[in-house]
Amino acid sequence: MMRLPIIAALAGASMTLPGCVAALVPIAAASAMGGKQLFGSKTPNGAQDAASAGWKQQAKAERKRLKAEEKRARAEAKVNDTPPRSLAAPSMPAAATLPAAPPVPGGMQYLYASGEAAAVSLQSYLGLMNYLLAVSSDRSVGHPVQSVVLAPGSTLTNIKFEPCGKKPLALVVDVDETMLLNLGFEGDQIAQGGAYDQSRWDAWEKTATGSQVAAVPGALSAVSVARGANITVVFNSNRQAATADQTSALLAAVGLGSAVHGDTLWLQGDVATDPGPRSGKDARRAAISAKYCVVAMAGDQLGDFSDQFNAPTLPLAERRKLVATRDVLALWGHGWFMLPNPVYGTGLKGNMNDVFPPATRWTPPATDPAKPIAPKKDFN
Repeated sequence: MMRLPIIAALAGASMTLPGCVAALVPIAAASAMGGKQLFGSKTPNGAQDAASAGWKQQAKAERKRLKAEEKRARAEAKVNDTPPRSLAAPSMPAAATLPAAPPVPGGMQYLYASGEAAAVSLQSYLGLMNYLLAVSSDRSVGHPVQSVVLAPGSTLTNIKFEPCGKKPLALVVDVDETMLLNLGFEGDQIAQGGAYDQSRWDAWEKTATGSQVAAVPGALSAVSVARGANITVVFNSNRQAATADQTSALLAAVGLGSAVHGDTLWLQGDVATDPGPRSGKDARRAAISAKYCVVAMAGDQLGDFSDQFNAPTLPLAERRKLVATRDVLALWGHGWFMLPNPVYGTGLKGNMNDVFPPATRWTPPATDPAKPIAPKKDFN
């Protein structure tokens, strides 16, 4: 069968695609968009990431400073007949002069700083890119493609999908912690302390700049590949419609391209039947599906795929089981793509008995004082 033009241009390592048409996905150097970096400091429009550029400038200045210091040290050593000072690391102020930094919770350390979280995000987005190319290939040779948005009346144990027909293809993505990492807001949360404050988030929506956020690893490449495969990227966020201009500008600032409010950007309050502030997205998904065939969705909360996961009466254990029921299980990695978020949201709830059922409890055996305590083992 024929391949899409963008697939023929791909180079580098390959991955086998699901669907009718096999294709290659660029993993290291080149993307489907004609040679742009897949995982580099270049955004899809060729603009260099501001943060990366800033670090490079700092590093260059530091190398220049160290070189000058070394030259002076050598001259000093020659005059005094003493060994030159070691300049392997820049001088730092004494520890006592540094301000005390508040501790960072483990979830934030993981999501915003760890290589592990970056790897999980990249893994999800690589799978998404594979899937999008396969679906686009199927459509190009006349094979039917299926929406992954639940149709009205559908349940998680009896799933039915919105019809596609000949509607243009779309990828629907959440924004916060799916496309954008809100570094500025969460950093201020640590500095201020206390509980989550809605008014602070409202102010963040209005005033955040591109230097205070970062694209989730893999997000730029996924968006670029989608658009190159003629799949429209639609952002569906629980940010407020009143801050649509600021949200659109923030997405563009990190290289995610343009987002048009009411077409490719949907926000809380855009649909009259939205159930309430910061809550469901089903009404907006239905509105998007009226125009587009939504072939894939990505998010960091189960509510980014269906509001039914967040039913108020749904017990925690049953909610967890729902993600592995027959119909839902078939969607993970095949239309639904989950990103990590251990910092906030619907995934963070449950008391001791919910999380650690009594039947699972374990108490270590009493230690014999006559026997030495064995050293701890490192299971890493």
